[in-house]
Amino acid sequence: MPTPEQIAQMQNGAGFIAALDQSGGSTPKALKLYGVAEDAYRSDDEMFDLIHQMRTRIASAPAFTGKKVIGAILFEKTMDREIAGRPSAQYLWEDRNVVPFLKIDDGLDEAKDGVQLLKPIKTLSDKLARAKANGIFGSKARSVIGGADGSGIKANVAQQFRIGDEVLDAGMVPIIEPEVSINAPDKAEAEAMLLDAILAELENVPADRQIMLKLTLPEAPDHYASLVSHPRVMRVVALSGGYAREEANRRLAANHGVIASFSRALTEGLSAEQDDAAFNGAIERTIDEIHAASIT
Repeated sequence: MPTPEQIAQMQNGAGFIAALDQSGGSTPKALKLYGVAEDAYRSDDEMFDLIHQMRTRIASAPAFTGKKVIGAILFEKTMDREIAGRPSAQYLWEDRNVVPFLKIDDGLDEAKDGVQLLKPIKTLSDKLARAKANGIFGSKARSVIGGADGSGIKANVAQQFRIGDEVLDAGMVPIIEPEVSINAPDKAEAEAMLLDAILAELENVPADRQIMLKLTLPEAPDHYASLVSHPRVMRVVALSGGYAREEANRRLAANHGVIASFSRALTEGLSAEQDDAAFNGAIERTIDEIHAASIT
């Protein structure tokens, strides 16, 4: 169960959430950007070993603490492994004061009505039980909005909130992530429809419950201000969505009360070839930049 200290950190902590949840589909690209070519591994097991080494290096860097990184989203295989000889989620909270979340989705369905819904999540109840046993605070599931299709966006948001209900019933806090593609030709219009759909769903969230939202950085600054202040919303976080870190930080700073939950923008500039001093210096500078943009 979330502890009062964790809840307070998520509600009010002056920092951001690190997204360390690259899945099987996105791991090769993440490793390539880290300087590890696909011919460096011969199996999925070797690939996941390498990405875990990268995540371990990030999570154990001196700057990666709850002072500026208030939470971290883990891939399931990361939750099942250890960092510094301790279960990953336990290490994050007890050693680094970083609240652990778990990516629970199984990927995306084919595009329809301008969106990609979540595939049915296999053994969701079992996954949530395992997460809870591991000390996970909350979940994250990502679906995609490719354009301003009102019916598709409503269906996308409704599916996210129904899964969120199951997470809440299991005693954890869901991060609801209906990502608007940064390449959507009518992105601003899609974001207006998304805001309306989320506000409608929030009307049905009981007064004793809160959810979190992970949203694409919008075209209009402070577009999601009504969500930031909403009593049923614990926190609004932003994904970098393919924007380079400098652009992502610029957009983030213009959205007051929204904090980062970056993945690629977090690991940008990190390399397997860096020695510990260079690596730790690079991640510290990155954390400082993302933190500064998150506390506006």
